[in-house]
Amino acid sequence: MEDNEVPEDAQSVSRITDPRALRALAHPLRLALLARLRALGPLTATKAAELLGESSASCSFHLRQLSKYGLVEEAGGGQGRERPWRATAMITNIPETSDNPEFEAAAQLFRSIVLERYFTSAMHWLESKPDEPEEWQRAGQINDLLLYLTPDELAEMEQPMREAYRRYGDRLTDPARRPPGARLVQYIQLGFPIDTQLGAGQ
Repeated sequence: MEDNEVPEDAQSVSRITDPRALRALAHPLRLALLARLRALGPLTATKAAELLGESSASCSFHLRQLSKYGLVEEAGGGQGRERPWRATAMITNIPETSDNPEFEAAAQLFRSIVLERYFTSAMHWLESKPDEPEEWQRAGQINDLLLYLTPDELAEMEQPMREAYRRYGDRLTDPARRPPGARLVQYIQLGFPIDTQLGAGQ
């Protein structure tokens, strides 16, 4: 990769199987930093701090922690907190199950923090929605469905999202591919069995 570029491959994946690496990532600020680097490209600790409302010292520390496990790297140029950092991959993948209790505990922590981030993003959308253009208000989605599915059928529900990412994912790393009016969108998909005795949403 050339200096000051995000990963060229929008499909690039960082697969985490080390519980220490997953615990390092399971931190709200580190997840926020990684998300900004993936969405915006290389950032210095100073610029990241401005975007996130944090101190540059804190962002610098957490970027260094992420770099220990290969999740970010220096993009070249600058010194100290003015060194730009970039994400090493555009997607984080962790096993859904593991025989390692230490990894399972780290995965539980990681997923709980990710879910909190999803909720915060959704609440921010609801609060800002009235000020958005009408076409974006109509396009925004907060929906749910109740379906009786087998495990294989539930797994198949993920395919449309994967196909959409294959179709549009390169726009993250190549601004020239973004059509007029395109904005950064977070598309969240959740699917899990519920206790029918409690009912949906309980």
